[in-house]
Amino acid sequence: MDDDKPANDSALQARIAELKQEHEDLGAAVDALAAQSRPDQLRIMRLKRRKLALRDQIVALENRLTPDIIA
Repeated sequence: MDDDKPANDSALQARIAELKQEHEDLGAAVDALAAQSRPDQLRIMRLKRRKLALRDQIVALENRLTPDIIA
């Protein structure tokens, strides 16, 4: 059962990297929309909400990688 742990960890790290890249891309999209002369506030709000959801997913996956040590 422990033999699957390194493979599982690398899969989680790959997924985290994908989510971080998407998070950065959304940040760039929000910045580009905000820089327009008449920014679409609804679209910006939706992108920011998606960005926050991605951050939550990233944190949840990172917590799965680190052991829960109770001191």
